[in-house]
Amino acid sequence: MPTNRCAMNRFDQQITMITGAASGIGRACAKRLAAEGATVVALDRDEAALANLPAELPAEDGHWIRTLDIRDREAVASQVSEVLARYGRIDVLCNNAGTAGTDHSPIHDNDPDNWRHVVDVNLLGSAWMLQAVAGAMRIAGRGAIVNTASVAGIRSGAGGNAYSATKAGVISLTQTAACDLGEYGIRVNAVCPGLIETGMTRPVFEYAAAHGKSHKLGARCELRRYGHPEEIAAVIAFLASEDASFMTGQALAVDGGNTASLNMPGMKI
Repeated sequence: MPTNRCAMNRFDQQITMITGAASGIGRACAKRLAAEGATVVALDRDEAALANLPAELPAEDGHWIRTLDIRDREAVASQVSEVLARYGRIDVLCNNAGTAGTDHSPIHDNDPDNWRHVVDVNLLGSAWMLQAVAGAMRIAGRGAIVNTASVAGIRSGAGGNAYSATKAGVISLTQTAACDLGEYGIRVNAVCPGLIETGMTRPVFEYAAAHGKSHKLGARCELRRYGHPEEIAAVIAFLASEDASFMTGQALAVDGGNTASLNMPGMKI
């Protein structure tokens, strides 16, 4: 696994909210931004998984760990209000929480309940978070929002119908929000991970292992491997930092080159 090379302090005294912070990319983001000086507000539905996160962050009393279901618009607004009451501002939102859903069947067999759940989490939940945080950022006249989309939102073959459609929606939301908020000094970008080893993708890895195909994981990428959460967190940190001060409305693929080439038939696991 690539090492987490971090010797910068780009987020000193910045308040950063991270959804889906209990595991995978969100947890890696919390650790990366905290290592760069951020005060982290870590949010997730999974209270048990959140419980041991503080032990992995730099020793500092300012980090705030809270449970939140981003599908609940009122709960999102309330949580943002609490953060503002405590810290006075929100500098960065890493809008990361998401779900792959449970139905990967062809479109003609899709379960409507799965569609509703995935839309509620991936698209509406992301919108509610962005909406709630944008108000405070407008008053401050600055801010950075990074949405976690997916290469599944760019091309087919990287996820089920509902997942892919909602991630395409997150990319579009990123672009429209960037246009709405740019005049207030707020940047909105998206990261589009390829195959990353996380809890959400565990079924893919388990299926490959069970069928003797672990060697094919990442085979469709030009780098011939899958990625790690820390590699996505590094790009999210870049997009959220002043190093990306002239970037907004962009969807940046971090996928080992997957979207740079054709997905040839027969290469799926």
